[in-house]
Amino acid sequence: MGYPVMLNIANQRVVVVGGGKVAERKIYGLLEAKANITVVAPTITSGIQQLEAAGELIWRQKTFSPDDLEEAWVVIAATNNRDVNEAVAKAAKPYQLINIVDDPERSNFHVPAVIRRGRLTIAISTGGASPTIAQQIRCQLAELYDDDYGQYIDFLYKCRQYILRNVDDEQKRKKLFKAIADESFRKSGDWEEEFEQLLKNVIKEEIRRKEE
Repeated sequence: MGYPVMLNIANQRVVVVGGGKVAERKIYGLLEAKANITVVAPTITSGIQQLEAAGELIWRQKTFSPDDLEEAWVVIAATNNRDVNEAVAKAAKPYQLINIVDDPERSNFHVPAVIRRGRLTIAISTGGASPTIAQQIRCQLAELYDDDYGQYIDFLYKCRQYILRNVDDEQKRKKLFKAIADESFRKSGDWEEEFEQLLKNVIKEEIRRKEE
């Protein structure tokens, strides 16, 4: 059983060994996380070529050698050659995070199926047992948590920052946090107006309490 975490790899060096479609899919996810990516492969897909031409990653046009992993924090072996993937596994240092796409047992982390909706991230993993099932669940959840939900989460973030800056009473904070997280609030549609009304109600309660 794995221990789920959200890993901040922004500006961290990631080495992807392999230049095929699987490697390309991994690379897009790494780019979303703003990783510093180096691809090691004799040939690469047209999609990876475009990313390299745009300066999104570095391509080492060569076969893999152990020194390719120097200074890497994260390593992904995504070739269709088991011998090469095995060589990558053996070359990785104990402190490096490594994912072998065709060998979960040799990996110390797995890449889940992911849904991103603004600040909302939903990750689905079967621990390497069935990426297909993980993708099926991802599709189901993607319909439930659509782009509107992402906008809602982004709005909640702004509200939370405002409440933390302007509402000193801890109980009132909790009450506001609970109110804006309620499903009825999300479905109200006019979140700005609803939030302003909630703030007015809190102020009214404070005035009434002082008058009593």
